[in-house]
Amino acid sequence: MAAALVFSGAAAFADTVPRRVVSMNLCTDQLAMLIADPAQITSLSYLSTDPRSSAMHRRARDFPQNRGLAEEIYLQDPDLILAGRYTGRATVGMLQRLGKRVEMFLPAYSLEDVRARMLQMGRALGQEPRAQAMVAKFDADLQALREDVQNRPLAALYYANGYTTGDKTLAGQILLAAGFENATTRAGQSHAGNLPLEVLVMLQPDAIVTGAKYPGQSRSEAILEHPVIRAIQQGRETASVADSDWLCGTPFVLRAISDLVALRHQVGRAK
Repeated sequence: MAAALVFSGAAAFADTVPRRVVSMNLCTDQLAMLIADPAQITSLSYLSTDPRSSAMHRRARDFPQNRGLAEEIYLQDPDLILAGRYTGRATVGMLQRLGKRVEMFLPAYSLEDVRARMLQMGRALGQEPRAQAMVAKFDADLQALREDVQNRPLAALYYANGYTTGDKTLAGQILLAAGFENATTRAGQSHAGNLPLEVLVMLQPDAIVTGAKYPGQSRSEAILEHPVIRAIQQGRETASVADSDWLCGTPFVLRAISDLVALRHQVGRAK
């Protein structure tokens, strides 16, 4: 009788573990690769193999890719579809109407959100112990990176088209965790938006952090070569960070924090 109950419980648990998982979002791609058994993954989005945006682009090549099309994904016969809240909404709606199970993930806006997304993925995949272990390691590694910073240098996050982010964003939280003060927040902007060059000049940040440039020529990136930017950079520390470590709420944000901690140390030595 006891053996029958154990077998019944194991079978019920197995029924809750998805066996054909399709991800159609860059961030869920990476979380799935980190937490799922490889055999669970039927396909990932084509963005998963882009080295500019995916921190796991090499590993992603081991899996089939999808283009996020409803017909394509439906024919793969998934028992779980992983999607972002704001991407492929028409496709997601159609798949839900066809009776497919879709797990929606919000973007991560904070380091606490990073933890929450890992745990959510663990529940969705039936891999909760693995996700919990990953969160524990994330917390320990983050604590090891944190330092008691008495005087925070002022850093500006500045990208193509003068785009920037304040403290109420994942990039802003990464900057804070590394021991900087965010120049954008000092300018009165807590979320994402554009920062005029004139305001950047008046702020006189100790460091400027930009994204990695894309190949070719782009007018949106021309602002980063403006003489005013070059003048600000003279005598100050600058850093170009890998976008792939910043874009998604995954443990790879720790690499971004580590890079910025090193930058802050350079700023301290320069002063």
